[in-house]
Amino acid sequence: MVITGLGALTPIGLDVPSSWDSLINGRSGTRFQQEAADQGFPCQVAGRVQGFKPEEYIPAREARRMPRFAQLAVAAAAQAVRDANLDMPGIDRERVGVLMGTAFGSAMDESQDAAKTLIERGPMKVSPFYMVRLLPNMAAHHVSCYFDTKGYTSTVVVACASGTQAIGEATEVLRRGHADVMLAGGTESQVSPLALASMSVIGGFSTHNAEPEKASRPFDKNRDGIVGSEGAAVVVLERLEHAEQRGARIYAEVLGYATSADTSHVSHPDPEGRASARAMQWAMADAGLSIDQIDYISAHATATVQGDVAETHAIKLAFGERAYDIPISAAKSMTGHMSGGSGAFETVACAKMIETGIIHPTINLDEPDPECDLNYVPNEARQAQVRHALNNSFGFGGQNACLVIGALA
Repeated sequence: MVITGLGALTPIGLDVPSSWDSLINGRSGTRFQQEAADQGFPCQVAGRVQGFKPEEYIPAREARRMPRFAQLAVAAAAQAVRDANLDMPGIDRERVGVLMGTAFGSAMDESQDAAKTLIERGPMKVSPFYMVRLLPNMAAHHVSCYFDTKGYTSTVVVACASGTQAIGEATEVLRRGHADVMLAGGTESQVSPLALASMSVIGGFSTHNAEPEKASRPFDKNRDGIVGSEGAAVVVLERLEHAEQRGARIYAEVLGYATSADTSHVSHPDPEGRASARAMQWAMADAGLSIDQIDYISAHATATVQGDVAETHAIKLAFGERAYDIPISAAKSMTGHMSGGSGAFETVACAKMIETGIIHPTINLDEPDPECDLNYVPNEARQAQVRHALNNSFGFGGQNACLVIGALA
């Protein structure tokens, strides 16, 4: 099951080439949010997709009826299909499926707007599109409609692990023989004050407002929480024989996938990292790889005090002494946390590392936390051959997903 196309819109770029360039050069997409400051929110920084014009991908009238998270998903899917040189009209679309991940859909943004309209203008002024715009499966729906796909279609909603799990589940669809091609990834857009307030009130977001680009600080001693952001990433997955028959370029092979549950706390990970370690071990077992064959780990690394320590413990449990030798880095130090979009984009980044032999850094890692003592590739990119990469995504509710991807043998 191979990756033949990549698409992404993130706070650090409007496509994969620009986002990748920002990643390897350590450019942050976090910006000061004046509206949040005006309303007195403790967190006044976030990552937004800058300059996105939906009408470049979607007819303007149709775009107005779509929630932003679905617009981003359609745009990322269009990029991925174009990158894969996939001739949609020329293939059997009953054998093409869509599987998207999202944490919230547009529930908070759409609900805030609808409630405001209800209070200020009355019930009959609420948008007739409100009910369908907030549904989490609208991204998969719109991607499917955009390409007129007729095959397997679904949505994964497992908080921050959604994008990674969507790609993993899409791989399983291909393994079962239920499709030849899957468009898979994750998307998120929560830009409303309600979304920011919901995390601010539980103390989950960074308040490093004076220097926005330094707010997301995974594994750093002075980290103080998540930087919320938005974005989408989609990959084209194909059965190898289908890709070879059409002469497709292959970025990487999806080798292994696993999920696990913490059964610990609704928002805090198991502090010992046991469930996360199991997911890593099971993904490697599914791939048929030993710990010595993993060349790189893409960390979940949201820059929370508890989460980064728990992930460090989990990597040590999964890899033993080998943990100290493996390069590990955190894309969220630059993108912020795109929720359902993060794991999918981090899978894209792993594919680019396999292709280019460049490992992107973890920026803002100026004073490492003594409890986070692994090789996090601080502040500067590194040249290294990456044949096998492990991508970690750990969601609220203790739902964990891990992918192993590698260069085609």
